[in-house]
Amino acid sequence: MLLLSTSSFKWYSLHKIFIFAKKSWYDWINLDVDKSNFDTLDAEYIKTLSDAFAIPVLSITAYDKWLDEKKVDFFVKMAKLLNSQMIVFSPPHMTDKQTEWFTKYLPRVKRDSGLTIAIKNVPAKFWLFVIPEYKTNTLMELKKLTWDTVLDVSNIDKSTWIDLQKAQTMLGNSIKNVFLSDKNGPKEWLVPGNSWGWVSHLPLESFLMKLKTSGYNGFITLTVNPKELDVGNDEKVLDNLTQVKKYYTKHFLEYKS
Repeated sequence: MLLLSTSSFKWYSLHKIFIFAKKSWYDWINLDVDKSNFDTLDAEYIKTLSDAFAIPVLSITAYDKWLDEKKVDFFVKMAKLLNSQMIVFSPPHMTDKQTEWFTKYLPRVKRDSGLTIAIKNVPAKFWLFVIPEYKTNTLMELKKLTWDTVLDVSNIDKSTWIDLQKAQTMLGNSIKNVFLSDKNGPKEWLVPGNSWGWVSHLPLESFLMKLKTSGYNGFITLTVNPKELDVGNDEKVLDNLTQVKKYYTKHFLEYKS
């Protein structure tokens, strides 16, 4: 399943994002909840759009700071209303005062809700070069929390001696969603394959083919920097979306080992 993340279309309304999805033949949406965009907090409105365009919101990504049990419940309620299958959380941010919502509550929510509660890998960043921005950030720690993970390709940091292929191996069948993008040095969240000749800067082709041969049946979500989609130019946005779908079809959907 190839989903579109709403985070890839910043500065557009949700209505326009659903139009892009419909015109480029994407059948599913990952809703990236943004506290500064009130539309993304309005589950009833989002359901209206989803029903009108016949495009399900299969996955929801929670914002990554200042969460607690009450806010987790908000996302669960939203997922139930939208018939979403998955909620994606980041580990606690350094500014979070308490972390029990993450360490104790999320496993309980997974057990009781029937939803996939997936934890995504986050950037290995430090404040003042010493304090980690996120309190839990090793792949094995993330994996063990709910045994459901999201592999965000652009958050893989080679300086930690873990490349894309090793991350895939470490997370294994806990991966339930792949946030797909390309990366070239400091440039992150690039459109996959949008370099010369539509070849990836990373080994995305082999990564996708390995996923396919492993029997992966989870989600793959296009999650890129809006500027890389040429937002502001509808024709270029649609062309980029079409090219990504062809790339995904070639290297994953139709790949045969």
